[in-house]
Amino acid sequence: MRIGLIGTGRIGTFHAEVLSRHPAVGSLLVADADPERAAAAATRTGATAVTVDAMFTGGGLPDALVICSATAAHAPLIARAARAGLPAFCEKPIALDLPGTLGALAEVEAAGSVLQLGFMRRFDAGYAEARAAVREGRLGRLHTVRATTSDPAPPPAAYLPLSGGLYRDCLVHDFDILRWVTGREVREVYATGSDAGPAMFREAGDVDTAAVLLTLDDGTLATATATRCNGAGYDVRMELAGELDQLAVGLDDRTPLTSAEPDGPGAPPKPWPGFLERFAPAYEAELDAFLRVVRGELANPCDGREALHALRIAEACEVSRRERCPVAMAEIPGG
Repeated sequence: MRIGLIGTGRIGTFHAEVLSRHPAVGSLLVADADPERAAAAATRTGATAVTVDAMFTGGGLPDALVICSATAAHAPLIARAARAGLPAFCEKPIALDLPGTLGALAEVEAAGSVLQLGFMRRFDAGYAEARAAVREGRLGRLHTVRATTSDPAPPPAAYLPLSGGLYRDCLVHDFDILRWVTGREVREVYATGSDAGPAMFREAGDVDTAAVLLTLDDGTLATATATRCNGAGYDVRMELAGELDQLAVGLDDRTPLTSAEPDGPGAPPKPWPGFLERFAPAYEAELDAFLRVVRGELANPCDGREALHALRIAEACEVSRRERCPVAMAEIPGG
């Protein structure tokens, strides 16, 4: 297969490395708004550097496209891929707002093309086991879910105004995986946030720490918390409590958590430093799944509508934080 990749930043270069060694990929084209960065990624991965426009014109069209560009370019690139008949994989989000997301989805649906979104946690072994445990009834009636995403250090200040905020950029992964693991929809959210950390968050109108209470459509209660300032390391976990048993995802010998009990475990010697290390196998699995989708061997495991559901929850959280009240999902457009 001939695969094109647009966007050769950190995650784009990681994806290019994965694709370059995949047995189904015969050739790899890479492009970036910065030609020098594309050339560096091509040298590193053995790919061929081309322009962005070359991905959509001429006789050398790829068989499929992987979009890892800046977020603002996602929706236009998705639309171009749809109009060119190219199956596309895109890192989340489709867009930072509902109109942009709905517009891109309309292009995909009008063209009848394939769009897979990069919610990599769906391909993590721990989350997959949790989903199986819930669906098979091993936990009994699920009554409580606790999810957390904690980054070890804040991103660059210049990134914050472009990120969409903590709910859309970070907690959106928790919102997606909550739906995927439980099989339930969110009925209502109540969100709050704190900007008591570095001043750059206040200047960007964002928060560095957030907490959300989510009520699912069967009455299950879930909490989701996130912070940009977790000095112990990268901590992503989900705890599921049912009437019969409890299960934790992300609890291993690298979880940056220290017990306060006298005989409890101490700090891990090598805590997870970031998302690429923690979820490397999941990132590889989602790209393998995309290539199988393109070859007609697998149904799309995470289409664009799944991204829309997660974004709507993030939008509800922003309204809740701003208005300091619970927000029903029925109030958010796009459902």
